[in-house]
Amino acid sequence: MTSSDEGGTATPATPPARRRVVLTGISSRAWEHPADRGALTALRELRGFDDVVKAFFGMWNERGFRLAYLASAIRVDHRQYPRVYQLYAEAATSLDVPELPELYVKQDPFLNGQAIGLDKPFIVLPTASVQQLDDDELRALLGHELGHVRSGHAVYKTILIILTRWAASLSWLPVGALALRAIIGAMMEWWRKAELSADRAGLLAGQDPAASLRLLMKMAGGGDLSQVDTAAFLEQAAEYDGGGDLRDSLHKLRMTLWSTHPVPVARAAALRHWIDSGDYARILEGDYPRREDDSTASVTTEVKAAAESYREAFGRTQDPLVGLLRRLGDGASEMGEWAGGAAGKARAWFGAAGEAAGRAARGERRTTPPPPSNGNGNGDSDGDGQDSTET
Repeated sequence: MTSSDEGGTATPATPPARRRVVLTGISSRAWEHPADRGALTALRELRGFDDVVKAFFGMWNERGFRLAYLASAIRVDHRQYPRVYQLYAEAATSLDVPELPELYVKQDPFLNGQAIGLDKPFIVLPTASVQQLDDDELRALLGHELGHVRSGHAVYKTILIILTRWAASLSWLPVGALALRAIIGAMMEWWRKAELSADRAGLLAGQDPAASLRLLMKMAGGGDLSQVDTAAFLEQAAEYDGGGDLRDSLHKLRMTLWSTHPVPVARAAALRHWIDSGDYARILEGDYPRREDDSTASVTTEVKAAAESYREAFGRTQDPLVGLLRRLGDGASEMGEWAGGAAGKARAWFGAAGEAAGRAARGERRTTPPPPSNGNGNGDSDGDGQDSTET
């Protein structure tokens, strides 16, 4: 279709905006990966412990960093970066987010995004994301960060950081250090699944699968996709998953074991699998859990779903090491059971920690000695005192 201006020159008509479904009352459980959802459901049952974490590690750092961005970045609204603000509002509308967290744009050459803070989180975008992403890709990125905020990921990442520091403090005690490192390893695995959850939230916010995949491609290879092909990128993902031999499997373990983020090709493959499974379409059709039912979520059910997810993933993967375990017997199933049970083990540990924190808040006498501390109360992993989730 074309239109004519007063001089008679035919110009293409602007295509109508694609209408996105508003997911009224949607719970974050709808987009959370089963392993992420199982851990979060268990941790959310520890009512009061997350409040203690927010009180001790969120209040001071959060105010300080908000002031830092207020002073040195651009706060987005209808007057400043209006394009970004419009896309942000659209992403929030799709996910039925009633109140927009503050959004800032900072000078930064790397494609990324962050959700910062515990009590009142805010989102930060680098200028690279604003400049290199088209509208659909940027909407997906903003939805990704909103997904982190709605799931409360920053609170639990801060807990992970605290554990990491305790593990460093206990390094001279072999048994204590090993026990904490096992929990940290399980929580690192949870955090990688939390990133997959946020990718799904980004897709639900933008409701454009091609744009969500392009976003991951740009994060892997830069902002210019004129010489990049989506099918070839997914072929890379398949080669990464199943190519090579046991040596490659061990290299992949080394690359990911202590990483908070899956590699980009793995994220693209996981998102494509979620779409192909039909879950994405079912949510758009209105079949999803509601926020009003969050209090009735069962830890046992969610942990079982996490274990089943791992079993399914181990059964699907072509990784040489997992293939060897399958040939040896039921090793993959046992790995799924172990990984799915990690949330329950973390919950038991957090239960004890929550009780100790409650006693401390009430001024009660401790019955057991407190865990050693390195004396640094900031909840960040890189020493800058920043509680954040990063795309």
